[in-house]
Amino acid sequence: MSERRVRPRPVAGTVLLVALAVTLVPLAYLFSVSLMGRDETVAGVLWSADPHWSNWADVIATDIPRAILNSVAAAVGGSVLSLALAVPGAWAIVRHHAGGRTLAATLMSPWLLPPIVAVVPLLILLRVLGLNNTLLGLALVYALVNVPVAVWLLEGFIRRLPVEIEEAARIDGAGSVRMLWSVVAPLLLPSLVAIGIIVAILNYNEFLLATFLTQSVDSQTFPVALSLFYGDRTPHFGKIAAASFLGVVPVFAAAVFFQRWLVGGLTAGAVR
Repeated sequence: MSERRVRPRPVAGTVLLVALAVTLVPLAYLFSVSLMGRDETVAGVLWSADPHWSNWADVIATDIPRAILNSVAAAVGGSVLSLALAVPGAWAIVRHHAGGRTLAATLMSPWLLPPIVAVVPLLILLRVLGLNNTLLGLALVYALVNVPVAVWLLEGFIRRLPVEIEEAARIDGAGSVRMLWSVVAPLLLPSLVAIGIIVAILNYNEFLLATFLTQSVDSQTFPVALSLFYGDRTPHFGKIAAASFLGVVPVFAAAVFFQRWLVGGLTAGAVR
């Protein structure tokens, strides 16, 4: 029997090339702008004849690197806390029908409101807890804000887990906490990584809450620090582009490094 030859698929190749162009061309132009002088950015040139590498040196000398680290810390910390709260919540909703059919929608409804309505209550709450203007307080806020998203995403994955595995664990004497930690969580690990990345990116890109809850330079996140570059009457778009490119690096690095986990987690349970 002759082996089946894999036929080239021009349509798939074309779609892949278009997707790569849509993704990489804006980044390439952003890098090009980061090497332009103040006059070149408004002249409409694609590449500077005299690259200004000093733009990158000037940006690195500012508080942008610290702000990027602050954003990563708040994003990852908030994501981990969100998952820690969402796993038992989603499990209780799916397996024990906690809250009936409306609990999941009720949890999701506040997330759809404009975040500005929660700024004052959150600011007062963090002041009472002594966590105002701290990364820990911001991570806690991010965790609470994105719990509904994590619960909503986890419900579908938990429904696909075989109930027989949990029943066998109960027969062996495992309680609810032991079952969640030793049985459910390991089975959900790829999905937890994927959802954690999604929630972390939401936290990393958040601007409004970070603006009001972190006023000092030591706790400012990257979106807040980047917005300060526009404070000048004639902003230097080359430096803004360099700072923006630096801020994009952690997100792309996470997507590349966790690509296998992200794809595997999002497709888990799609095929039995």
